[in-house]
Amino acid sequence: MLIPPGSNLPDKNRLTRRDFLVSSVTSAIGLALPACKTSAPSSETPEAIIDIHQHVGYSGRPDAVLLKHQLAMGVTRTILLPAGRAVFTATTHDGVSNGLQAKCSGNYACYRFARLHRGRYLFGANEVPDLPDAAKEIEKYLKRGGAIIAEQKFGIECDSAAMQRIYELAADYHVPVLMHWQYKMYNYGFERFYKMLEKFPRTIFIGHAQTWWANIDKNHADQTVLYPKGKVTAGGLTDRYLSDYANMYGDLSANSGLNALMRDEEHARPFLERHQDKLVYGSDCSDWIGSGPQCSGAQTIAAVRRLAPSHGIERKLLCENARRLFMI
Repeated sequence: MLIPPGSNLPDKNRLTRRDFLVSSVTSAIGLALPACKTSAPSSETPEAIIDIHQHVGYSGRPDAVLLKHQLAMGVTRTILLPAGRAVFTATTHDGVSNGLQAKCSGNYACYRFARLHRGRYLFGANEVPDLPDAAKEIEKYLKRGGAIIAEQKFGIECDSAAMQRIYELAADYHVPVLMHWQYKMYNYGFERFYKMLEKFPRTIFIGHAQTWWANIDKNHADQTVLYPKGKVTAGGLTDRYLSDYANMYGDLSANSGLNALMRDEEHARPFLERHQDKLVYGSDCSDWIGSGPQCSGAQTIAAVRRLAPSHGIERKLLCENARRLFMI
Protein backbone atom coordinates (compact mmCIF):
# COMPACT_ATOMS: atom_id res chain seq x y z
CA MET A 1 0.00 0.00 0.00
CA LEU A 2 1.12 3.55 -0.70
CA ILE A 3 0.58 5.53 2.50
CA PRO A 4 2.20 8.98 2.75
CA PRO A 5 1.95 11.10 5.87
CA GLY A 6 -1.65 12.29 6.21
CA SER A 7 -1.92 15.99 5.59
CA ASN A 8 -4.78 18.41 5.05
CA LEU A 9 -3.89 21.78 3.62
CA PRO A 10 -4.39 24.61 6.11
CA ASP A 11 -7.41 26.73 5.25
CA LYS A 12 -5.25 29.71 4.37
CA ASN A 13 -3.55 27.63 1.68
CA ARG A 14 -6.72 26.19 0.19
CA LEU A 15 -7.28 27.05 -3.44
CA THR A 16 -10.60 28.86 -3.76
CA ARG A 17 -12.80 28.70 -6.80
CA ARG A 18 -12.21 32.41 -7.41
CA ASP A 19 -8.43 31.90 -7.31
CA PHE A 20 -8.60 29.45 -10.17
CA LEU A 21 -11.42 30.87 -12.27
CA VAL A 22 -9.61 34.09 -13.11
CA SER A 23 -8.28 32.60 -16.32
CA SER A 24 -9.60 34.15 -19.50
CA VAL A 25 -7.59 32.22 -22.03
CA THR A 26 -10.12 29.51 -22.75
CA SER A 27 -13.18 31.74 -22.58
CA ALA A 28 -11.94 33.53 -25.70
CA ILE A 29 -12.60 30.40 -27.74
CA GLY A 30 -15.96 29.09 -28.79
CA LEU A 31 -19.58 29.61 -29.59
CA ALA A 32 -22.41 29.19 -27.13
CA LEU A 33 -23.14 25.52 -26.43
CA PRO A 34 -25.85 23.81 -24.39
CA ALA A 35 -25.59 24.49 -20.70
CA CYS A 36 -25.08 21.64 -18.22
CA LYS A 37 -28.75 21.24 -17.42
CA THR A 38 -29.57 19.80 -14.02
CA SER A 39 -33.20 19.01 -14.80
CA ALA A 40 -34.23 15.65 -16.22
CA PRO A 41 -33.12 15.28 -19.87
CA SER A 42 -35.64 15.57 -22.69
CA SER A 43 -35.59 13.54 -25.88
CA GLU A 44 -35.49 16.74 -27.95
CA THR A 45 -32.48 18.40 -26.28
CA PRO A 46 -29.55 16.16 -25.37
CA GLU A 47 -27.64 17.25 -22.32
CA ALA A 48 -24.16 18.65 -22.74
CA ILE A 49 -21.09 16.45 -22.21
CA ILE A 50 -17.58 17.87 -21.92
CA ASP A 51 -14.73 15.50 -22.78
CA ILE A 52 -11.49 16.79 -21.27
CA HIS A 53 -9.24 14.07 -22.74
CA GLN A 54 -8.99 13.29 -26.44
CA HIS A 55 -6.22 13.22 -29.02
CA VAL A 56 -5.74 14.20 -32.65
CA GLY A 57 -4.29 11.45 -34.82
CA TYR A 58 -4.74 8.90 -32.03
CA SER A 59 -3.24 5.60 -33.31
CA GLY A 60 -3.69 6.91 -36.86
CA ARG A 61 -7.37 7.89 -36.56
CA PRO A 62 -8.28 10.46 -39.26
CA ASP A 63 -9.61 13.86 -38.21
CA ALA A 64 -12.99 13.30 -39.89
CA VAL A 65 -13.40 10.08 -37.91
CA LEU A 66 -12.61 11.89 -34.65
CA LEU A 67 -15.36 14.42 -35.39
CA LYS A 68 -17.89 11.62 -35.98
CA HIS A 69 -16.64 9.69 -32.94
CA GLN A 70 -17.26 12.59 -30.56
CA LEU A 71 -20.70 13.28 -32.04
CA ALA A 72 -21.62 9.60 -31.69
CA MET A 73 -20.76 9.76 -27.97
CA GLY A 74 -22.92 12.86 -27.55
CA VAL A 75 -19.96 15.08 -26.63
CA THR A 76 -20.64 18.78 -27.09
CA ARG A 77 -17.16 20.10 -26.29
CA THR A 78 -13.77 18.37 -26.38
CA ILE A 79 -10.30 19.30 -25.13
CA LEU A 80 -7.50 17.94 -27.32
CA LEU A 81 -4.34 16.90 -25.51
CA PRO A 82 -1.11 17.05 -27.55
CA ALA A 83 1.88 14.78 -27.39
CA GLY A 84 5.32 16.00 -26.46
CA ARG A 85 8.16 15.57 -28.90
CA ALA A 86 9.14 11.90 -29.17
CA VAL A 87 12.79 12.12 -28.20
CA PHE A 88 15.34 10.43 -25.97
CA THR A 89 16.26 12.54 -22.97
CA ALA A 90 18.46 11.92 -19.98
CA THR A 91 15.58 11.10 -17.67
CA THR A 92 12.94 9.75 -20.05
CA HIS A 93 12.32 6.03 -19.42
CA ASP A 94 13.82 4.17 -22.38
CA GLY A 95 12.96 7.14 -24.57
CA VAL A 96 9.24 6.38 -24.21
CA SER A 97 7.21 9.55 -24.39
CA ASN A 98 3.57 10.35 -24.98
CA GLY A 99 4.20 10.79 -28.67
CA LEU A 100 5.98 7.46 -29.08
CA GLN A 101 3.46 5.32 -27.22
CA ALA A 102 0.10 6.92 -27.93
CA LYS A 103 0.98 7.92 -31.52
CA CYS A 104 -0.96 11.13 -31.31
CA SER A 105 -0.29 14.59 -32.71
CA GLY A 106 1.45 17.52 -31.11
CA ASN A 107 0.76 21.11 -30.14
CA TYR A 108 0.26 22.65 -33.55
CA ALA A 109 -2.06 19.92 -34.82
CA CYS A 110 -4.32 20.27 -31.76
CA TYR A 111 -4.26 24.06 -32.01
CA ARG A 112 -5.14 23.97 -35.71
CA PHE A 113 -7.94 21.43 -35.23
CA ALA A 114 -9.49 23.53 -32.45
CA ARG A 115 -9.28 26.66 -34.59
CA LEU A 116 -11.04 24.87 -37.44
CA HIS A 117 -13.81 23.68 -35.11
CA ARG A 118 -14.29 26.62 -32.78
CA GLY A 119 -16.96 26.24 -30.17
CA ARG A 120 -16.68 22.47 -29.95
CA TYR A 121 -12.95 21.92 -29.53
CA LEU A 122 -10.27 23.41 -27.31
CA PHE A 123 -6.60 22.47 -27.12
CA GLY A 124 -3.93 21.87 -24.54
CA ALA A 125 -0.21 22.53 -24.50
CA ASN A 126 2.50 19.98 -23.82
CA GLU A 127 6.19 19.18 -24.02
CA VAL A 128 8.73 16.72 -22.66
CA PRO A 129 9.49 18.44 -19.32
CA ASP A 130 13.26 17.98 -19.23
CA LEU A 131 13.91 19.50 -22.65
CA PRO A 132 15.68 22.85 -22.27
CA ASP A 133 12.92 24.74 -24.09
CA ALA A 134 9.96 22.86 -22.60
CA ALA A 135 8.52 25.82 -20.72
CA LYS A 136 8.92 28.08 -23.74
CA GLU A 137 7.10 25.62 -26.01
CA ILE A 138 4.23 25.12 -23.56
CA GLU A 139 3.92 28.83 -22.89
CA LYS A 140 3.70 29.53 -26.63
CA TYR A 141 0.45 27.57 -26.83
CA LEU A 142 -0.91 28.74 -23.50
CA LYS A 143 -0.65 32.28 -24.83
CA ARG A 144 -2.68 31.18 -27.85
CA GLY A 145 -5.46 29.96 -25.57
CA GLY A 146 -4.34 26.51 -24.40
CA ALA A 147 -6.69 25.26 -21.70
CA ILE A 148 -4.47 22.71 -19.96
CA ILE A 149 -0.92 21.34 -19.78
CA ALA A 150 -1.44 17.73 -20.79
CA GLU A 151 -1.00 15.10 -20.87
CA GLN A 152 2.19 14.84 -18.89
CA LYS A 153 3.17 11.26 -19.70
CA PHE A 154 6.91 10.96 -19.36
CA GLY A 155 9.35 8.83 -17.40
CA ILE A 156 10.33 11.55 -14.94
CA GLU A 157 10.23 11.88 -11.16
CA CYS A 158 7.07 13.74 -10.17
CA ASP A 159 9.02 16.05 -7.87
CA SER A 160 11.96 16.71 -10.20
CA ALA A 161 13.05 20.26 -10.96
CA ALA A 162 11.74 19.87 -14.51
CA MET A 163 8.27 18.88 -13.33
CA GLN A 164 8.18 21.64 -10.75
CA ARG A 165 8.75 24.18 -13.52
CA ILE A 166 5.66 22.73 -15.23
CA TYR A 167 3.62 23.11 -12.05
CA GLU A 168 4.74 26.73 -11.65
CA LEU A 169 3.82 27.49 -15.25
CA ALA A 170 0.36 26.00 -14.77
CA ALA A 171 -0.21 28.20 -11.73
CA ASP A 172 0.98 31.29 -13.60
CA TYR A 173 -1.51 30.66 -16.42
CA HIS A 174 -4.33 29.34 -14.21
CA VAL A 175 -4.61 26.07 -16.15
CA PRO A 176 -4.61 22.49 -14.80
CA VAL A 177 -1.88 19.90 -15.27
CA LEU A 178 -3.11 16.41 -16.21
CA MET A 179 -0.74 13.63 -15.20
CA HIS A 180 -0.66 10.05 -16.46
CA TRP A 181 0.34 7.90 -13.47
CA GLN A 182 1.77 4.51 -14.44
CA TYR A 183 4.06 2.65 -12.06
CA LYS A 184 7.73 2.60 -13.15
CA MET A 185 6.72 3.98 -16.54
CA TYR A 186 5.35 7.51 -16.31
CA ASN A 187 5.56 10.04 -13.47
CA TYR A 188 7.56 8.28 -10.79
CA GLY A 189 6.84 8.73 -7.08
CA PHE A 190 3.06 8.63 -6.74
CA GLU A 191 3.35 7.90 -3.02
CA ARG A 192 5.18 11.17 -2.38
CA PHE A 193 3.14 13.37 -4.71
CA TYR A 194 1.36 14.87 -1.70
CA LYS A 195 4.49 16.99 -1.22
CA MET A 196 3.89 18.63 -4.60
CA LEU A 197 0.21 19.15 -3.82
CA GLU A 198 1.25 21.00 -0.68
CA LYS A 199 4.10 22.92 -2.31
CA PHE A 200 1.93 24.12 -5.21
CA PRO A 201 -1.50 24.81 -3.67
CA ARG A 202 -2.45 27.20 -6.49
CA THR A 203 -1.84 24.57 -9.19
CA ILE A 204 -4.75 22.38 -10.22
CA PHE A 205 -3.70 18.76 -10.77
CA ILE A 206 -5.80 16.14 -12.57
CA GLY A 207 -4.89 12.49 -12.00
CA HIS A 208 -5.29 9.87 -14.70
CA ALA A 209 -4.33 6.33 -15.77
CA GLN A 210 -3.54 2.98 -14.24
CA THR A 211 -1.67 3.75 -11.02
CA TRP A 212 -4.00 6.62 -10.23
CA TRP A 213 -7.12 4.44 -10.49
CA ALA A 214 -5.65 1.27 -9.00
CA ASN A 215 -4.98 3.18 -5.79
CA ILE A 216 -8.58 4.01 -4.99
CA ASP A 217 -8.29 0.73 -3.05
CA LYS A 218 -6.72 0.94 0.40
CA ASN A 219 -5.57 -2.68 0.02
CA HIS A 220 -3.84 -2.24 -3.34
CA ALA A 221 -0.37 -3.47 -2.38
CA ASP A 222 1.21 -4.74 -5.61
CA GLN A 223 1.82 -1.64 -7.72
CA THR A 224 2.76 -3.76 -10.74
CA VAL A 225 -0.93 -4.71 -11.05
CA LEU A 226 -2.32 -1.93 -13.22
CA TYR A 227 -5.89 -3.17 -13.74
CA PRO A 228 -6.89 -4.77 -10.43
CA LYS A 229 -10.18 -6.60 -10.13
CA GLY A 230 -12.52 -7.36 -7.26
CA LYS A 231 -13.81 -5.49 -4.24
CA VAL A 232 -12.44 -2.08 -3.30
CA THR A 233 -11.76 -0.91 0.23
CA ALA A 234 -12.25 2.85 0.44
CA GLY A 235 -9.39 4.99 1.67
CA GLY A 236 -6.67 4.27 -0.89
CA LEU A 237 -4.07 6.89 -1.71
CA THR A 238 -6.03 8.25 -4.67
CA ASP A 239 -9.15 8.48 -2.51
CA ARG A 240 -7.18 10.41 0.07
CA TYR A 241 -5.56 12.77 -2.42
CA LEU A 242 -9.02 13.69 -3.71
CA SER A 243 -10.39 14.15 -0.19
CA ASP A 244 -7.46 15.94 1.42
CA TYR A 245 -6.32 18.35 -1.28
CA ALA A 246 -8.47 21.03 -2.83
CA ASN A 247 -6.19 21.20 -5.89
CA MET A 248 -6.44 17.47 -6.78
CA TYR A 249 -9.00 16.25 -9.33
CA GLY A 250 -9.52 12.96 -11.17
CA ASP A 251 -10.03 12.15 -14.87
CA LEU A 252 -12.45 9.26 -15.43
CA SER A 253 -11.05 8.43 -18.86
CA ALA A 254 -9.63 5.31 -20.51
CA ASN A 255 -9.94 1.65 -19.54
CA SER A 256 -8.30 2.43 -16.20
CA GLY A 257 -11.07 4.82 -15.19
CA LEU A 258 -13.76 2.51 -16.51
CA ASN A 259 -12.26 -0.44 -14.63
CA ALA A 260 -12.27 1.57 -11.40
CA LEU A 261 -16.02 2.10 -11.75
CA MET A 262 -16.97 -1.38 -12.96
CA ARG A 263 -14.82 -3.62 -10.73
CA ASP A 264 -16.93 -2.89 -7.64
CA GLU A 265 -20.16 -1.03 -8.27
CA GLU A 266 -21.03 -0.99 -4.58
CA HIS A 267 -17.88 1.04 -4.00
CA ALA A 268 -18.31 3.17 -7.15
CA ARG A 269 -21.60 4.75 -6.10
CA PRO A 270 -20.41 6.24 -2.78
CA PHE A 271 -17.05 7.08 -4.41
CA LEU A 272 -18.81 9.16 -7.06
CA GLU A 273 -20.94 10.80 -4.41
CA ARG A 274 -17.97 11.51 -2.14
CA HIS A 275 -15.94 13.09 -4.93
CA GLN A 276 -18.79 14.51 -6.99
CA ASP A 277 -17.06 17.90 -7.19
CA LYS A 278 -13.58 16.52 -7.96
CA LEU A 279 -14.10 14.18 -10.93
CA VAL A 280 -14.31 15.10 -14.62
CA TYR A 281 -15.24 13.04 -17.65
CA GLY A 282 -12.68 12.19 -20.31
CA SER A 283 -12.79 9.55 -23.04
CA ASP A 284 -9.16 8.96 -24.14
CA CYS A 285 -10.32 6.26 -26.53
CA SER A 286 -8.87 5.65 -29.99
CA ASP A 287 -11.67 3.61 -31.56
CA TRP A 288 -13.39 4.84 -34.72
CA ILE A 289 -17.06 4.34 -33.83
CA GLY A 290 -17.95 6.17 -30.62
CA SER A 291 -20.27 3.46 -29.36
CA GLY A 292 -20.32 -0.20 -28.44
CA PRO A 293 -18.02 -2.35 -26.29
CA GLN A 294 -14.82 -1.21 -28.00
CA CYS A 295 -15.38 2.45 -27.12
CA SER A 296 -14.28 3.00 -23.52
CA GLY A 297 -15.43 6.62 -23.73
CA ALA A 298 -19.02 5.65 -24.49
CA GLN A 299 -18.88 2.89 -21.89
CA THR A 300 -17.73 5.37 -19.24
CA ILE A 301 -20.59 7.75 -20.04
CA ALA A 302 -23.02 4.84 -19.65
CA ALA A 303 -21.39 3.79 -16.38
CA VAL A 304 -21.58 7.29 -14.93
CA ARG A 305 -25.24 7.58 -15.88
CA ARG A 306 -26.00 4.26 -14.26
CA LEU A 307 -23.86 4.57 -11.12
CA ALA A 308 -24.17 8.25 -10.24
CA PRO A 309 -26.36 8.46 -7.11
CA SER A 310 -28.43 11.27 -8.61
CA HIS A 311 -28.99 13.09 -11.87
CA GLY A 312 -27.40 16.17 -10.36
CA ILE A 313 -24.19 14.27 -9.62
CA GLU A 314 -24.21 12.82 -13.13
CA ARG A 315 -24.37 16.36 -14.53
CA LYS A 316 -21.41 17.40 -12.40
CA LEU A 317 -19.30 14.48 -13.61
CA LEU A 318 -20.18 14.74 -17.29
CA CYS A 319 -20.27 18.51 -17.62
CA GLU A 320 -20.46 20.93 -14.71
CA ASN A 321 -17.11 20.19 -13.05
CA ALA A 322 -15.26 20.62 -16.34
CA ARG A 323 -17.19 23.78 -17.13
CA ARG A 324 -16.18 25.19 -13.76
CA LEU A 325 -12.52 24.21 -14.08
CA PHE A 326 -12.08 25.41 -17.66
CA MET A 327 -14.58 28.29 -17.69
CA ILE A 328 -16.34 26.94 -20.78
